[in-house]
Amino acid sequence: MAELHFVLGGAASGKSRYAVARAAVLGRGLVTFIATAKAGDPELDLRIAAHRRERPPGWATVEADEDLAMTVSNCEREHVLLIDSLTLWVAARPTGAGAEDAWTAVEEVIAHRLPPVVLVSDEVGLGVVPDTPMGRRFRDELGRVNQRVAHGATTAVLVVAGVPLPIASARP
Repeated sequence: MAELHFVLGGAASGKSRYAVARAAVLGRGLVTFIATAKAGDPELDLRIAAHRRERPPGWATVEADEDLAMTVSNCEREHVLLIDSLTLWVAARPTGAGAEDAWTAVEEVIAHRLPPVVLVSDEVGLGVVPDTPMGRRFRDELGRVNQRVAHGATTAVLVVAGVPLPIASARP
């Protein structure tokens, strides 16, 4: 089973930068970056471009579709995978519907990989309660998926102000 390194943090916390550095060390150049963000507005396009510049040259980049399990299974078997981010993958689903079930399929694919997987997600449960039912459903769905990932992860860190804080293992 692949090592799973889970990187959580808030918006602009440095989690993606930390995850890139972690994947670079683990992959020694053999890394596939799985992007879940879909370009669409000028601000997001700028963010995506900035993240691209932070990645080392030579990394493969794959844009994930809704079927993340299929995307993962189609990646090079000897490459470390960096999936950024679980948040945007859940958000792309209609109101986050079925994200937990879909994550089960991703877990099964990851379990059959040898190289490590680095997974990035936002911690959305520490902020203000969303004022819409859709916002609350998204927060709750992502929170449940994050809990499952953390419980199955080899390592988990919470990145705050660019500083990775180890989270105690949740494995029994």
